[in-house]
Amino acid sequence: MLKERFLKALVAEDLGRGDLFSRISTSKSIRAYIIAKSDGVLAGQEYVETLAKMYDLTLEWEKSDGSRFSKGEKLLFISGDSKTILSLERSILDMVIHASSVATLTAKYVDAIKDTGVKLLDTRKTRPLLREFEKYAVRCGGGINHRMGLDDCLMLKDTHLQTIEDLDAFMKEVRQKIPFTSKVEIECESLEMVKTAMKAGADIVMCDNMSTEETAKVVAYRNENFPHILLEASGNVTLETIEEIASTGVDAISSGSIIHQANWIDLSMKVE
Repeated sequence: MLKERFLKALVAEDLGRGDLFSRISTSKSIRAYIIAKSDGVLAGQEYVETLAKMYDLTLEWEKSDGSRFSKGEKLLFISGDSKTILSLERSILDMVIHASSVATLTAKYVDAIKDTGVKLLDTRKTRPLLREFEKYAVRCGGGINHRMGLDDCLMLKDTHLQTIEDLDAFMKEVRQKIPFTSKVEIECESLEMVKTAMKAGADIVMCDNMSTEETAKVVAYRNENFPHILLEASGNVTLETIEEIASTGVDAISSGSIIHQANWIDLSMKVE
């Protein structure tokens, strides 16, 4: 199971050859809790629950994935053997803090466009070996995952397009070789490129680093000529610009910043 392999590696990184405190302490039953020292949106529950089953811990959640919390609130109570809880303290906190930080920033972006009907997507700009974990955190914050990897959607970026001499011929070959259910997305930097991509048979077109004026023209062209094609806007997406981008009428906006620009929120574990 993917989560279990991830969690075993996470714990092994911290335990090394064994917790020195566990070597000299006496086991006792304790109850600890995680308390919020800043506001945020919770994520990490799925992973902590799996870890708890692996180490025979009992959990009592006061909040669940996707729930908003305020400074001073207790989020989770953990009961079990003192050696186990204290050995796992940092691993548990790191997971919940990391995931909740991504979820918290994602929720701010989602809130900014909540009345537009436009979807917020993540990207593949994730930390190495943490893609599944960070994209899970995005979902907890109300965002929607873009492709998980190179195998679930064929995206032709500018670098790919430089290697393709005849896009129409290439797309005909694509439809014969990739899975029937896989979509093709083509990255475009201008209205003229959009027209070429749509005529070639793209399922999704990305408006990459276009101005809002240019993006609006793309939306108008799509609506009139290829209403079935989805439009994604990407590039220069911030909390200050996302609402304006959404107003162009695209179907989705993708941003890597919801993951790589998330600042860690403040959580702490205490023993009763």
